[in-house]
Amino acid sequence: MRAVVLLSGGLDSYTAAAAVQRDGYELLALTVRYGQVHAREIDSARAVAKSLGVARHIELDVNLAAFGGSSLVGDGVIPTERELDSPSIPSTYVPARNTIFLSLALAWAEVTGADAIVIGVNALDYSGYPDCRPAYLEAFERLAALATRAGVEGRRFRILAPLLQLSKAEIIRLGMDLGLDYSLTHSCYSPAADGRPCGACDSCRLRAKGFAEAGSSDPALSPARFRQA
Repeated sequence: MRAVVLLSGGLDSYTAAAAVQRDGYELLALTVRYGQVHAREIDSARAVAKSLGVARHIELDVNLAAFGGSSLVGDGVIPTERELDSPSIPSTYVPARNTIFLSLALAWAEVTGADAIVIGVNALDYSGYPDCRPAYLEAFERLAALATRAGVEGRRFRILAPLLQLSKAEIIRLGMDLGLDYSLTHSCYSPAADGRPCGACDSCRLRAKGFAEAGSSDPALSPARFRQA
């Protein structure tokens, strides 16, 4: 079995990839440089891909900053101290990002004969993004069956989202059970020049909450890590 994993360098995609690998899948990793202001995550994606021993890792340039529409691509200020359970969609939402990423992964999956695409979304501890919902992933599976030669010829593409119904704490516990090194990962939307997380953006706060609820410290915050940087 072979799967294309969307690998960002964050703890969610790392954990999702490892969970699928444990289930017997050979992994191909796809990382997209989409004009994100927190491009520090690309270095983490490389480290995570090496840790997982993926069969191949492609870094693809698709500059969504040319469109704007999100503070993650430099259009506006990244929010801090936002209410995490707010029903509003935050400015860090990148228009159609997961649709674009999944489409790229689908193209590579069709070429390589992979029958699955792995994405690290979860529907419980998330920041209000519409493209992290189960209904969306189900719809994309239907699209994959209709829009590809492989699908028309009867090959099914599965969208694997093993973290979908897990809280951030449960994701972290799963990763620890799998022996993952979370010091390799990066989550912050607005890091300092040395990679030190801001601690105030949605992603930092969800991560801190997850580690606290999992009863563990975050190895990515080790002072030694930034001295080495």
